[in-house]
Amino acid sequence: MTFSQFSALFKIMKRRRKMVQLELPERRWGGRRKGAGRPKVKGVVLHRRRPEFPGRFPLHITLRIRREVGSLRSDRRFAQIKTAFRHGCDQFGMRLVEFSVQSNHIHLIVEAEDRRSLSRGMQALAIRLARAVNRASQRTGTVFADRYFARILKTPTEVRHAVHYVRHNLKKHTGAHPWYIDPYSSMAGEARWFVDEDVGSAFTVVSARTWMLRRAVS
Repeated sequence: MTFSQFSALFKIMKRRRKMVQLELPERRWGGRRKGAGRPKVKGVVLHRRRPEFPGRFPLHITLRIRREVGSLRSDRRFAQIKTAFRHGCDQFGMRLVEFSVQSNHIHLIVEAEDRRSLSRGMQALAIRLARAVNRASQRTGTVFADRYFARILKTPTEVRHAVHYVRHNLKKHTGAHPWYIDPYSSMAGEARWFVDEDVGSAFTVVSARTWMLRRAVS
């Protein structure tokens, strides 16, 4: 092999060994992009730590019902709901003072000694309510759509408006006459009483203790 032939062969082999820069495939995961992350659903209560509050502040609670459960406003279901209120109206330092049962949600006005009392009391009451609804409906499964929503009422005006809102909530949804007393709310005398042949009679709510709530419900 001559020198010129060897030189030509060396150049060919050198070209073959030359590294080729390959293009990376398009990145399809990770990083910030449109539609990424947890979907934002309107009306869902975020799972954040609930704030501390003094025991002198009442609270407005809202519990929303899953669509497949159906309406709560039937005599059979409300009878079981009253049983849950009767046993859960005064537990763990949380006290139920007013309520309104609508077709797909429940409004409550409660007092609680502190955040822990509210959490434990509402957990116990929500379990009783879910079992009551399922028992009356002869169904099983989840009843509530999400966590309960709690609003701390810090002024006498807020408390007065919240009590009026709960007592007359049916008017907001159906346009009922202002003088109409909703039988599925604590405005109705019969709704405030639980009567059982074996257990006897008892209230489904308790009297207000906080100064602002006593003035609002008087």
